[in-house]
Amino acid sequence: MISKLRAGYAPSLALGAVLLLVASVLGAPAARTLLGVVVLLPMLALTARWSPRSWAWTGCVLGGVAVAYWPVSLMPDAGWLEASGAALFWALPAAGAVAAGAHLRRQAGRARRAVTEARREQQLELARDLHDFVAHDVSAIVVQAQAARFVAEQDPRQAVAALERIEAAGLNALATMDRTVHALRAAGGGPTAPTPGLAELPALVERFEGGVLEADPAAMAGLSREADSTAYRVAVEALTNVRRHAPGAAEVTVAVRRAGVGIELSVANSAAGRGGRGRWARRRSGTGLEGLRGRVEAAEGTLTAGAVDGGGWLVRAVFPAVAAPQG
Repeated sequence: MISKLRAGYAPSLALGAVLLLVASVLGAPAARTLLGVVVLLPMLALTARWSPRSWAWTGCVLGGVAVAYWPVSLMPDAGWLEASGAALFWALPAAGAVAAGAHLRRQAGRARRAVTEARREQQLELARDLHDFVAHDVSAIVVQAQAARFVAEQDPRQAVAALERIEAAGLNALATMDRTVHALRAAGGGPTAPTPGLAELPALVERFEGGVLEADPAAMAGLSREADSTAYRVAVEALTNVRRHAPGAAEVTVAVRRAGVGIELSVANSAAGRGGRGRWARRRSGTGLEGLRGRVEAAEGTLTAGAVDGGGWLVRAVFPAVAAPQG
């Protein structure tokens, strides 16, 4: 109903402008033509604000001409300069009405673009969440399932343990999917589920076979909210890459400690990944550690990844501390 009403602004303005021009040419009483001017001025603003651009241009031009011509029709004996001055004087309120409507139109356009960009950013955020968290749990399921196949006949208890880890990874993947769906439903402005941070790091490392956590509680509490969630993402991505590219690693150490005036998160595996060095930084998906580098830098941190002496691999992210550690 409202959209139909707004669609009629430009035709109504054009019709009103034509009627005012005809009345002015025919010498209608000044009171009537002045009333037409009073009606046309707000119509100019409404048309500039709501009508489609092609219709708005037509309606506003006709309306502006009608308003500017109105005083000229009342001055039959006036000279060209005097008539032009009167027309220009009355054209100013018409131009002001159009400018006001156009300004509101631009503001609304900027607001729509801002909403569109925000939604796009949210979509990218959800895509990163799916990659960073779900891919980690799915890769764990695949690795544990492969391990269970080989040990099922020789040691059924190990197969049962692998199945339990598969169950835990599946539940975590489902929980992440639930958070993603909740975020989609809350896109209209409601509260979203909290993003995992370093508080979930012990559980993450515990689910990782061969994982060892060395964490300073004070250091874990010394990060900003953005840096905290980003550090957790780095840990998830690094552990996922260990599963994919270094399944034979005897031990993987995840450490959170002070590093000068900052907080350091490091993930180091003790064996080189299969397929040669450097594969971690050349993930085909484009959303791996290289994709996280921009997020780390946005949190005012730095991210490095590379081989270390002895054939292992180290991922290291350093963030500025926002609170001095205690103790």
